[in-house]
Amino acid sequence: MGDVSEQLRNDIVTGRFPPGERLVELQLTERYGVGRAAVRSAIVELSTEGLVEHETNRGATVRRVSLASAIEIAEARSVLEGLLARRAAERATSAERDELTTIVAEMRTAVSADRQTDYSELNRALHRRIREISGHSTAAELVANLLDRGAHHRYRLAMVPGRSADSVVEHAAIVEAIVAGDGDRAATAMHAHLGSVQAALRTWVEPSP
Repeated sequence: MGDVSEQLRNDIVTGRFPPGERLVELQLTERYGVGRAAVRSAIVELSTEGLVEHETNRGATVRRVSLASAIEIAEARSVLEGLLARRAAERATSAERDELTTIVAEMRTAVSADRQTDYSELNRALHRRIREISGHSTAAELVANLLDRGAHHRYRLAMVPGRSADSVVEHAAIVEAIVAGDGDRAATAMHAHLGSVQAALRTWVEPSP
């Protein structure tokens, strides 16, 4: 069941099942090659995470997240990920600092080549490694849940022309502070990055359902 949950979660956060789409049990059993019980358990699990809405007699659908909620998610992430960046700066080994530096270099290459999908994946990888390096499991779990809930808006933001060029500069500042072992600067750089995410979201117009 855990594997089915992970597959369904990935399909939702990557946009294969967009917000508002109905999740049909029979189709999911065929897609994942499992029985209905496993699919139902996965839907229940993702309902508790806020990715799926399940209503009696109406079935399950991918949860719609409003722009207002997406902004709140970015605000909450700023607090939590600032803490994680600070802890990562204090705890990162030499090898981990080199790894983060390499990811940023790959992000710059992706931006130069206009490979938006690759950049988005590298973005996710960088934030994930900062969470892991921080060693703060509680904050990391909370952030992972917030990222899943706001995935649709994050992918949409990543595809905005010019956004990745600004974003890579922000991520480079975070990593430079972590590499320098400067927790205060790392937290400040993370706050600035997620502040820019909030500012970008506030310029959008809520789409019609």
